[in-house]
Amino acid sequence: MRTIKIGSALGGLVLTTALVLTGCATDSGGTTGGGDSSAVITVNGSEPQNPLVPTNTNETGGGKILDAIFAGLVYYDAEGAPHNDVAESIETDDSQNYTITLKADQKFSDGTPVTSASFVDAWQYGALLSNEQLSSYFFESIEGFSYDEDSELSGLKIVDDNSFTVKLKQPESDFPLRLGYSAFFPLPEGALDDAAAYGENPIGNGPYMLDGDSAWKHDVSLKVIPNPEYKGDRVAQNGGVDFIFYATQDAAYADLQGGNLDVLDSVPDSAFASFEGEFGDRAINQPAAIFQSFTIPQGLPHFSGEEGELRRAAISMSFDRQQITDVIFEGTRTPATDFTSPVIDGYSDKLDGADVLQYNPDEAVKLWAAADAISPWDGSFQIGYNADGGHQGWVDAITNSVKNTLGIEASGNPYPTFAAFRTDVTDRTITTAFRTGWQADYPALYNFLGPIYATSAGSNDGDYSSSEFDALLKEGAGEPDIDKANAIFQKAQEVLLKDLPAIPMWYSNVSGAYGADVENVKFGWNSVPIYNEITKQ
Repeated sequence: MRTIKIGSALGGLVLTTALVLTGCATDSGGTTGGGDSSAVITVNGSEPQNPLVPTNTNETGGGKILDAIFAGLVYYDAEGAPHNDVAESIETDDSQNYTITLKADQKFSDGTPVTSASFVDAWQYGALLSNEQLSSYFFESIEGFSYDEDSELSGLKIVDDNSFTVKLKQPESDFPLRLGYSAFFPLPEGALDDAAAYGENPIGNGPYMLDGDSAWKHDVSLKVIPNPEYKGDRVAQNGGVDFIFYATQDAAYADLQGGNLDVLDSVPDSAFASFEGEFGDRAINQPAAIFQSFTIPQGLPHFSGEEGELRRAAISMSFDRQQITDVIFEGTRTPATDFTSPVIDGYSDKLDGADVLQYNPDEAVKLWAAADAISPWDGSFQIGYNADGGHQGWVDAITNSVKNTLGIEASGNPYPTFAAFRTDVTDRTITTAFRTGWQADYPALYNFLGPIYATSAGSNDGDYSSSEFDALLKEGAGEPDIDKANAIFQKAQEVLLKDLPAIPMWYSNVSGAYGADVENVKFGWNSVPIYNEITKQ
C-alpha cells in the first residue's frame, strides 16, 4: 500500500501540483521576533452568506473564517503545498480505495475528541440532498453518492476511532489533495442536531475558536482567539483575529491608512495606482489562484439554445479586457485566456476557441445580428454585483462597451451587500447576468471546472449542463497521470469556450497591504493572508 505523506515524501500528483506554485506567495520581509503573542490582529472580511457550517459555505467571507477555526485532514501552506494536519497518513494502492489514519489525541475547542466519526458523520450530512448543502457536490466521487435521492455514502467505513476508509466510484489520484477544503472538515458530536444553530456559534478544531457567544456581530464583525486544544502546525502566533465587515473596500482602505486596520487583502480600485507607492514593502501585489467572470443564467430570455450561444459570444467580444485591466486595475489583473489560473499546473493559453475572449466588435455585431434573426432582442442587458466589493468600475466599463458595440441598453445592477447578492443568486431569484469568480479550494485544474460547471454542481450558479463536458471531466478525474489528466481538462475547457456558461474576464492578483505594527505577513497562493503567522508589536 502506498502511503501519501503529504508535505514530505509526496505522491506524484501532489508533488507536481505543489511545485508549480512555489514562489507564488511573498514574504513580508519582517522579522520573526518581537511580536506580542497576546496582540489581536484586525483584518477585513465580509458577512458570511450562511451560518458557518462547513458543507454549506462556498463563498470567501465565510471560507476565511472556517479555515481559521477548523483543521482538516490536510492544510495548504503559503505556496499551495499540502501538509498533513489532522491526518497521520492517507494510504492507497489503487487511487480508489483510501485508508485515512488520524493523529492521536486531536480535540475540538470544547475538549471533545476528534474521531473518525467526526469526519464520516459530517461528510454523510453534507452529501444528503435533503440537507441542501452548497458543497454536496464535493462528495460526488465517493461510492453511494446520488443526485436522484437521499443516499448514504456507502464508500465511507469507520474502522476505529482513529481510522476510516474511503472508496471512490473510480480511481482519482488527486483525491487526497482535495481534503484541505472546508467541505471535508470534521464536526463535533451533536453539531448536526440543529445545524443552523450550530453554525451561529461553531465549535471547531483549528488554530482559532470564536471568542465567546457574542463573537459574531452580524454585518459588523467576528472575533476569534487562539484555540488551546489545537496541536497542529498552524498554532496562532498572536492573540486572535478580528474580522471586520466593511460596507465598502474604500472604507477598509481608509482604516488601514489611519492605523485602524492591520491587514487588508483587497485594495479598492481607487487606490490601485497609489497603494504600492504609499505602503512600499508593506504592499502586496502577487499572482493568486483567482479567476473572475460574469455568468448569464441559462434560463434568461434570449440566452438559451443557439440564440443564447451567439449572444454570449457577442457579449464576450464586445469589451476590451486588456484595456480594462490596464486602465481600471492598473496591472493588478491579467486578461483571461481560459477558465482556470496561470498559477495552477496544467494551465494553457493556447486552447481552441479562446479567440472568443478577444475584443472583436465587428464579429460581435455579426453574431448579435445572427441571434436577432432567430429571435429579435428586447429589453436591456444588466450585470448584478455587490456594491460593497468594489466592482462598479469594471461593471460600468463592460456594460458601456456592450452598449456601444451592440447598440442595446446595458447597465449594472448593484446590491448593497455581498450576502444579499449571493442570496438572490443561490435562490435563483436574480433576473440578470451577475458577477462570478472562483478562489481555488485546492491547487488543481479540476477545482476550477467541476464545482462550477458540472451538471448539478454546488457552485453551478448558471445551471449549465453539458453531457460532453461532464464526460471529459469524469475522464480527466479518473486519469492517474497528471499530465494526461490536464490535457483532458483542457479539452473540457474547449467545450466551455464554445458554450460560455460564464464569460471569463481576468485573473486577479492579490492586491493588499498591511500596517506598520504587524510583521510576518504572508499572502497565500489563494490570496488569503496566513493569519496564524502574523505578529504585532
